[in-house]
Amino acid sequence: MKGLKTVYICSECQHVSPKWLGKCPACGAWNSLVEDVVGEDKKSPTTARHALTARPTGRATPYKELDMPSYIRTATGLGELDRVLGGGLVLGSVVLLSGEPGIGKSTLLMQISDILGAHRQVLYISGEESSGQLRLRAERLGVVGENLSILTETNIEKILAEIDRAKPDVVIVDSIQTVYSENIASTAGAVTQVRESALALINKAKSDNISVILVGHVNKEGSIAGPKLLEHMVDAVLYFEGERQQTYRIIRAIKNRYGSTNEIGVFEMTDEGLAEVQNPSEMLLAGRPQNTPGNCAVCTMEGTRPLIAEIQALVSPTATPAPRRTSNGIDYNRLCLILAVLEKRLGLRFSANDVYINVIGGLRLDEPASDVAVAMALVSSLTDRAVPDDLIAIGELGLSGECRAVSGLEYRVKEAARLGFGRAVVPYRNLEKRELHADIEIIPIKSIFDVLTLLAPPQK
Repeated sequence: MKGLKTVYICSECQHVSPKWLGKCPACGAWNSLVEDVVGEDKKSPTTARHALTARPTGRATPYKELDMPSYIRTATGLGELDRVLGGGLVLGSVVLLSGEPGIGKSTLLMQISDILGAHRQVLYISGEESSGQLRLRAERLGVVGENLSILTETNIEKILAEIDRAKPDVVIVDSIQTVYSENIASTAGAVTQVRESALALINKAKSDNISVILVGHVNKEGSIAGPKLLEHMVDAVLYFEGERQQTYRIIRAIKNRYGSTNEIGVFEMTDEGLAEVQNPSEMLLAGRPQNTPGNCAVCTMEGTRPLIAEIQALVSPTATPAPRRTSNGIDYNRLCLILAVLEKRLGLRFSANDVYINVIGGLRLDEPASDVAVAMALVSSLTDRAVPDDLIAIGELGLSGECRAVSGLEYRVKEAARLGFGRAVVPYRNLEKRELHADIEIIPIKSIFDVLTLLAPPQK
């Protein structure tokens, strides 16, 4: 086709290169150049077509004359999702929801559409499924469809025209990678197409005060497909996580202009759709083995919610010169640091053993307050001495083996007492500042040496 040429665009910084390079010369990112086909002569610039209609004339406004925005939130009807969003959908906001294929993104959005449709006008735009397939899913989920409209279209110009005609309050696009503009000479899903289509929808949301939810695919590295700029353009980025072999799903925010990014929502996939898990701690502790070496409970904070997770460790003699280190749910480098502290300070020979560690339920522990629990699980498995079932460990380890203070200790201990734990190992530093009132026995420790006396005698 005359006037077309192939270029390579960096998904991180949008740098355009005439040929493929392993490393972007502009930002230094590796393997970020994506092939795209662009036209040398465009009939009309898409950026100008989709400019904000409500934008001022280009002159600066004095700070004192700015209007205070009233961010009206609309509850989605799913408490776990509202927790992650910060209370619900904000009027005029754009939310990007991504996740692995088959994780349940379309199911979640169909349930949201049904709940919001009870009092708001919802337009569900699908570029991947036909109207008949959407009807089958809706029937399975028991969707009533009040004030819910379905549009199967991928052309952004036609989508914007339908939004102007229907005037919905909420727009759901599944997915942004299938939407294209006829003014851009490249295929749907290309970097330019995703950027311009998302920009058009964002401008429409801001100018007409429409809440928009975009579904984003992920690539093989696990990041959102398309330009990195897409995550900067939207107001909130949500990740839908979970193992296909398990029924539980976790949704978390990595960006949120109107709320915290530390909250998580927990769902369970059932035959009737996604069901909220009101008490994730009980779910994560279900089926916990009793009096078993290598098992320790920990309480982690996900935003304002304390969650009790189960850490399992397996230490076994290695048959190779280089012992294996496998970590699931805990940062690998953090595991190596804890192993080095245990070897140096306690004299334990982990270097002659394979080490496997896992957090039950697919939860990922990022905060250092789980260090003491990980250390106790590792020592328990190596020495074959079980951690008492009614004991929970909280604390951060330093390189000298000292146990450092953590934040939110009172909330953690209350959650442990609510679930029936009788003893809690906590940093001594936390008790120096204030007295901790709890219904369980508090065991303050100063260093990793103090935990050895808490383990049960070796099993025969």
